[in-house]
Amino acid sequence: MGCPGSSLSIELIHEARQRIAAEAVVTPLLRSAYLDEVTGGRILLKAENLQRTGSFKFRGAYNRISSIPEADRARGIIAVSSGNHAQGVAEAAWLLGLKATIVMPSDAPSIKVERCIRRGAKIVSYDRASEDREALVRKLAAESGATLVHPYDDHLVMAGQGTAGLEIADQAQGYGLTPDAVLTCCGGGGLTAGVALAVSTAFPGIAVHPVEPAGFDDTARSLAAGQRLRNDKATGSICDALLSPEPGALTFPVNASLLSAGISVTDEDVLKAMAFAFKELKLVVEPGGAVCLAALLSRAFDARGKTVVALLSGGNVTPQMMVRALEEA
Repeated sequence: MGCPGSSLSIELIHEARQRIAAEAVVTPLLRSAYLDEVTGGRILLKAENLQRTGSFKFRGAYNRISSIPEADRARGIIAVSSGNHAQGVAEAAWLLGLKATIVMPSDAPSIKVERCIRRGAKIVSYDRASEDREALVRKLAAESGATLVHPYDDHLVMAGQGTAGLEIADQAQGYGLTPDAVLTCCGGGGLTAGVALAVSTAFPGIAVHPVEPAGFDDTARSLAAGQRLRNDKATGSICDALLSPEPGALTFPVNASLLSAGISVTDEDVLKAMAFAFKELKLVVEPGGAVCLAALLSRAFDARGKTVVALLSGGNVTPQMMVRALEEA
């Protein structure tokens, strides 16, 4: 099974699962009786905050980098990311013995920058509000000959992220449950595309909803308009991992063919969800990783009477942000 106009296929996702199996974590699909009580649904949480490097991004990064031909590896790799893809790339490059250069916004959380440096990556900073990150990274790639590992607009990256969807299908069936809906954290749309294809193959007719920060709902607006639309601004949400300027050129056709309506949540909703995850679920979740839980708790998505899978896409949060969530919530 594939998507019209796209090279992404379920076969590509299964190949990715085999390729990353030795290094990636099969993260749990968790249940909480109290969360079910609060939401009125049967909620399954895919805990990608427990993935290697603290987010789902390791899946796609390792799948893409391990696929680079041997003849091209000496020139290294280059990536652009606010932090989670950067960490996934740095980790995968370190494992495979490749040099990595990563273009990161100057306001990226320090914890993410430090972990990339720890794995030997070279960091190039840019201003998120005034500089075009795509133009910058492509210029650097052209100058160095390094392989560009895009955070979402790459079918091998999308396939790697889709392995989370294969696990969701297996684990939900292990509970004896058939999900009515899946909520995915959505930035550029790579995770959403891969997971949507995997779960739609396993559960035909399932609703897959992208969840975005309020004011940065480019995927939701693009789905409604039938064409890619940009966000009006580049900064202004605590969900740093989900501030892509517009849906990807490769991800959007897949998502347009598979997704149901988009959902958005406020920063206040996100802080409450982070605090809930910490206090009630004993999980540390970063702002961008908490948007799906926020959609459930705020009733931006009404889960009553439904079986719903919600992704917790990352846990790379600074201590200061975690304290803010606990204090303000």
